[in-house]
Amino acid sequence: MVNDRLLTASASPHVRTRDTTRGIMLDVLIALVPALVASVVLFGFRALAVTAVSVCSCVVFEFLSRKAMRRPNTIGDLSAAVTGMILAFNLPSTIPFWMVVFGALIAIVVVKQMFGGIGQNFVNPALLARIVLMVSFPKAMLASWATPFAWRDSSVDAVTSATPLSILKSGDATMPSLLSMCFSKAGCLGEVCAAALVLGGVYLVVRRVISPVIPLCFVGTVGVCMLAYGFAKGENAFSFAAYELLSGGLLLGAIFMATDYATSPISIKGKIIFAVGCGLITSLIRLFGNMNEGVSFSIVLMNILVPHIDRLTVPKPFGMEKEKKEKKAEVKAS
Repeated sequence: MVNDRLLTASASPHVRTRDTTRGIMLDVLIALVPALVASVVLFGFRALAVTAVSVCSCVVFEFLSRKAMRRPNTIGDLSAAVTGMILAFNLPSTIPFWMVVFGALIAIVVVKQMFGGIGQNFVNPALLARIVLMVSFPKAMLASWATPFAWRDSSVDAVTSATPLSILKSGDATMPSLLSMCFSKAGCLGEVCAAALVLGGVYLVVRRVISPVIPLCFVGTVGVCMLAYGFAKGENAFSFAAYELLSGGLLLGAIFMATDYATSPISIKGKIIFAVGCGLITSLIRLFGNMNEGVSFSIVLMNILVPHIDRLTVPKPFGMEKEKKEKKAEVKAS
């Protein structure tokens, strides 16, 4: 009996997976929901409005830019929605809506679409948009922090709260408790509840959307640097390091932005180098720079170095070392 089946040969790698861009982005959106809920509880529906404006603006700008460039529509892959949500998480709840729209324009049109779309951008779109907003509108971005739960009490001044990083830097006020640092503190929408961010990160690791290498190495490097600085200064080093780890956008950046597929290294060795670099730059800026925060700048700087990191850490093809040894042996024999 003749077997009529044909054997199809194809080039490696032979990978079979049900993962899609849309599915991965949906998982990221789900992982961001706990932090969104926490920001709404702390800052009221103004936080939800900022997030909605950011997401809608990013989706609209993606649709219009793809139309203008005569490229296939990509809003269905949810990457624009993820960029919008992460951008909103890098903004204070008090920011004017038109600034949010401007940030979305920078993130989607300038950083993402002008470089070819998803997977082609060399830096994280939301992070670069945040930096542009900080430089362009420093008062709105750095000086107007809402007091947690102030929306429930009209007698409380809603825009005078100091962020933990600014308190650590100046020492002008008493730091909140470490428990408060885990669940409720002043800051951008996505950095006010550390527990919610960790919960989202665990979800992404369990779903195998991200590798834990970058978040652990990033946060771990900052922790080691802060411990060393605390011991050198004769302070309570462990308390100082704990406050630094729970303050600012460290967890948000390490879990949701430094792990971006398009702007992070491919190999494990490359990821470690990338994350350690992010941690070192963040620590240097926080300890010795004029700004309280350093996460955004560190990730963007390391994003630029990713092609070089990938080139230096590319895995050797199987059998390459043996082949080199054989060539050396032939040269010596001749």
